[in-house]
Amino acid sequence: MPPSSETSYLASLIQKCSSVTTLKKARQLHAFLLTISTTSLHSPSPFLHNNLVSMYSRCNSLSDAKKVFDKTPKRNVVSYNALISTFSRAPNHANLAFRLVPRMGFECLRPNGATFTSLLQAASLVEDRLIGSSLHALVVKFGFLGDVCVQTSLLGMYSNCGDLESANEIFACIDGRDVVSWNSTIFGNLRNGKIKEGLALFCDMIRFGVFPTPFTYSMVLNASGKMGNYEWGKVIHARIVVSNIVVDLPLQNALLDMYCNCGDIETGLKVFSRIESLDLVSWNSMLAGLAEHGDGIRAMELFVELKGMSFLKPDEYTFASVVSATSALLASDYGKPLHGQITKSGIESSVFVGTALVSMYFKNGDSESAESVFSMILKKDVVLWTEMIMGYSRMADGESAIRLLVEMCQMGFKIDSFVLSGALSACADLAMLKQGEMIHSQAIKSGYEVEMSVCGSLIEMYAKNGNLQAAKSIFSLVSYPDLKCWNAMLGAYSLHGMAEDALKLFDEILKHELRPDQVTFLSLLSACSHSGLVERGKFFWSYMKESDCTAGPKHYSCMVSLLCRAGLLDEAEKIIIESPHIEERLELWRTLLSSCVTFRNLEKGVHAAGQVLTVDSRDSGTHILLSNLYAATERWRDVAEMRRKIRDLTLEKDPGLSWIEDKNTIHVFASGDQLHLQVYDAEAELHRLRGNMTSSVTNDFVSSF
Repeated sequence: MPPSSETSYLASLIQKCSSVTTLKKARQLHAFLLTISTTSLHSPSPFLHNNLVSMYSRCNSLSDAKKVFDKTPKRNVVSYNALISTFSRAPNHANLAFRLVPRMGFECLRPNGATFTSLLQAASLVEDRLIGSSLHALVVKFGFLGDVCVQTSLLGMYSNCGDLESANEIFACIDGRDVVSWNSTIFGNLRNGKIKEGLALFCDMIRFGVFPTPFTYSMVLNASGKMGNYEWGKVIHARIVVSNIVVDLPLQNALLDMYCNCGDIETGLKVFSRIESLDLVSWNSMLAGLAEHGDGIRAMELFVELKGMSFLKPDEYTFASVVSATSALLASDYGKPLHGQITKSGIESSVFVGTALVSMYFKNGDSESAESVFSMILKKDVVLWTEMIMGYSRMADGESAIRLLVEMCQMGFKIDSFVLSGALSACADLAMLKQGEMIHSQAIKSGYEVEMSVCGSLIEMYAKNGNLQAAKSIFSLVSYPDLKCWNAMLGAYSLHGMAEDALKLFDEILKHELRPDQVTFLSLLSACSHSGLVERGKFFWSYMKESDCTAGPKHYSCMVSLLCRAGLLDEAEKIIIESPHIEERLELWRTLLSSCVTFRNLEKGVHAAGQVLTVDSRDSGTHILLSNLYAATERWRDVAEMRRKIRDLTLEKDPGLSWIEDKNTIHVFASGDQLHLQVYDAEAELHRLRGNMTSSVTNDFVSSF
């Protein structure tokens, strides 16, 4: 029966107020309807109740929507659709939508296309493929498979559940595909990591004459950014310009994100400056781009500008980006003040912010502060654990790295390739072969032994533990090694003094059309230095400069060491003076001074010592080397004077430490160490071994006659 004029009037009132999104106004309207007409609200027609359910749904008040639904007289399909639609949009209540289907059956109501569209949306939201496929069967049973809206919902459900094969089958069956269908299938492919397939579908969409929406362009731009495909991103930008499409804020943010991800920060800043209504996503994208680019100063300036705005408040992603951007700068100037801001904002327990802070403190060599931040975060994730392990590994604190790896495993976290790589590097630095072999077993068990980063770390670990054959074996099993793998093997040969093998391997790198990097040249220079290949070392030094590969402090150290060992002290001094790494020059001057002792070059040695002592007058190593230089050139008065000065300054050379792994314990000791708890046991064992060696030599001597 058609609704009465009064009912129509009341319904029109609700429809005119369909833009109401606040619960307070919705309840006021509901109360107003109750006061002006009690008869219509208690009439047999569910029309008004259905509209009230929809209204409360828009206000996100599921409880009010459910109360109105329960009081609806003679509920029809529209009544159920209104509540199902409400539940299907709420992640925590989506499962309640499925419970309404049996109730529909009890009330002899038949679901329609809108019912299935909402139910499939709910299945998509909870990513339940089993329920989704059951709904698919019901769609076929009730004859709605030809409904474009239902088809699109099926497509979205299968995509969200990761079943791209079924999604593509549904897409192929859709006649007259509209832009929503295309967007759904493109989004499904991109969401499931099929970026190339998603971009190919976008090209097909254009070819079929379907005009993309701003959402389509946003998806494709995000995909271009993830792939780092700058040219493709620029083509899409050009297409947006010529198509005269309305560029909304999400599309502008997608453009900004693409340029930042592709490394074009300047264009990204231009896009950012042209956005009229910047939201927090815009600011976060720009800050993340500057962080990726390593431009901490501009990131900080942008952050200060954001802080000056009253209508936008930085969130955890904002702080994580700006901390990451400034992590390479001095912590006392940037990192610590930002940490204070984070504490003041009450988000220091955020795992995103915590990971950025941990990384910042490790880059500044402050492991204590990094550990403090780590302990404050209750809900730790794999990324945070990895950052801690890698941080300790980079700081050569292998013991702490291994300790955290054990804790991580005990807490049930899944170990990934980054964690394994960091732990193996720690084992390499500490010469912990047994631990390294155990982690190797873990890598095989978890299937990460084929990952390039893990392979490279395994090669390095075995090489530094003296097992070159194992390193070669692992390298031989890699089908298509990347540059890191080649570098690891090159470093292994260099470490073991096998310069010729290292040079042959370098030729293989070039044959595979790989471009050598800083690590490659460092291994080559080190190999030449250890083997005294001066001319080859000079060749690689020139080759590195011609390849636009910047020489770091270690490269200069290797080159100076090579020249000093060959007695080319003038050339070594020239390299030291050319070095742009001023902070590292002291060590280079010490290397030159040591060689001056060997080659008895007093004049150059005194000059080298002066360069060090001008900066650090109490440097013990330099005073001792200078004393040795005077002794080597028979300047005994100067020797006596230098030794008197050493005594007056109470200088003492820092002792070298050694360690040995015994079962699960690492014992650290120095020459003449009497403080170790088992020192007497060690001395007794040493005497026993000496006795065995003496007996063996005596027996061999006697048996020879």
